[in-house]
Amino acid sequence: MPPPRVNKIPRNEDSAKDKKGTLDIPLKFLDQDYQELKKNCILKKERYVDDKFPSDSSSIDTNNELGLDMGQIKWLRPSKIVADPQLIVKGVSRFDYAQGSYLDCWFLASVGALTFREDVMNQVMPADQSFGEEYAGIFHFRFWRFGNWIDVVIDDKLPTINGKLIFVHSKTSNEFWPALLEKAYAKVCGSYADMHAGLVSEALLDFTGGIHVRFEPAKASIDLWSLMDRAAKAKALMACGTFQGRTSENTVLPNGIVQGHAYSVTGVFKVTCKEKPVRLVRVLNPWGKGEWTGSWSDNSLLWNKVSEKEQSKCRSLVNDGEFWMSMEDFSKYFEDIDICCLSPDFLDSSSKCSWTSTCYNDSWVAGTTAGGCLNNKDSFWKNPQFRVRIEALDKECAANAQCPENILVSLMQNQEKRHRSDVSNYAIGFSVFAIPPEMKDKKLPDKFFNGKRPVADCGNFLITRHVMKFFKLEPGEYLIVPSTFNPNESAKFILSIFTKSESQKTNKKPQMTYV
Repeated sequence: MPPPRVNKIPRNEDSAKDKKGTLDIPLKFLDQDYQELKKNCILKKERYVDDKFPSDSSSIDTNNELGLDMGQIKWLRPSKIVADPQLIVKGVSRFDYAQGSYLDCWFLASVGALTFREDVMNQVMPADQSFGEEYAGIFHFRFWRFGNWIDVVIDDKLPTINGKLIFVHSKTSNEFWPALLEKAYAKVCGSYADMHAGLVSEALLDFTGGIHVRFEPAKASIDLWSLMDRAAKAKALMACGTFQGRTSENTVLPNGIVQGHAYSVTGVFKVTCKEKPVRLVRVLNPWGKGEWTGSWSDNSLLWNKVSEKEQSKCRSLVNDGEFWMSMEDFSKYFEDIDICCLSPDFLDSSSKCSWTSTCYNDSWVAGTTAGGCLNNKDSFWKNPQFRVRIEALDKECAANAQCPENILVSLMQNQEKRHRSDVSNYAIGFSVFAIPPEMKDKKLPDKFFNGKRPVADCGNFLITRHVMKFFKLEPGEYLIVPSTFNPNESAKFILSIFTKSESQKTNKKPQMTYV
């Protein structure tokens, strides 16, 4: 196995612009070229028909897990559903859509967050398309998938029953961006049924290719509301999930909170009540209805104790699924919050500190580099090894830092299955070890790990696509060892390492550099 690579590699901006898999040159999903396909349709005066995501049951639900009557389903273009179809009506908004007949709230909660970032929305849904001039029944969307941006082509035939959309639909009858975005993502996942249930972080990452952090509000050791406030100002995408109930169904509690459900976080705000500051969080139910009924809900009497100016900024009496609640109640009823941003600088609001990053594409290979976790003493050392140096911060940076953590490690596995439901993720995690000065340029052998405890790790190994941990290390050199829990489990992975540094040393925003 080759020696580990140092994570501080200069970025060649010119070569990066020419690299395939970037936003400028996305990979063509299933080798379909949007511009060529659209050009041919216009020349032939035809409407595009996508033979790689056909208008039949294979694109919806091969095993009929959703319980739909396939005989009733008709695939219709928007012009057959309404007289005047539009891609977007009066801008993109989190209130545009409502969830359809199956459980993809994790995806729609991410869409709600996406609507706050016009620049990211324009990345996901390129502006060069409409139902107007040169309409040819073809659209395209872009998603970040395992280190590469991909361009996904679809036709605009949508599954309906009795002329109504089955899945996500716009509250404005002639607006179709939500349904087309969902179809494009269903194509990436393999089918509509393959989108059934998931983690909100998956879609957040696929929309941005950015930095993802997750916190458990009830257990967070930092001032989470302040971090969320910084994230909101940095226009991060945020979503959260409630605790699972006793059944797998989405039970609605008496206070209006839905158990086992994903929500968008759409704002944070501080109001003054009885001369005391109250920290609030605004949350959106992707169902488009169903709200929290406790303190600071739409009809809460607490709003009467807030100035009219503050009320005008945030209070709403519409049953649109969006509501306010105190940070204390948010921490009580929501199990986790996912934050995804293009830069990790929101983690520290101080201008004296910045973050640098490097991402590695690598793999675990059975028999050679798939050594399993530390329980496997004879093979753990075979796992890929990555070095990182933590620099000492100067007094000004350290004094102004909002959080003590100075490193974020993110690990994502890629099983490369065509259908999302066929993916059986391994339990994955990572361990971090301090490296003695005398072992600077060596791959660390098996004897190094004998009896040695890591100085940090990801916590429990999780059967999921992505794990991350945000923690503090003392200045020095460290070794990060990502692994599956069991040995001889093969998979590709991306390891991303973000470290805090002094802003004067890194005057550019961090880039996602893959090596």
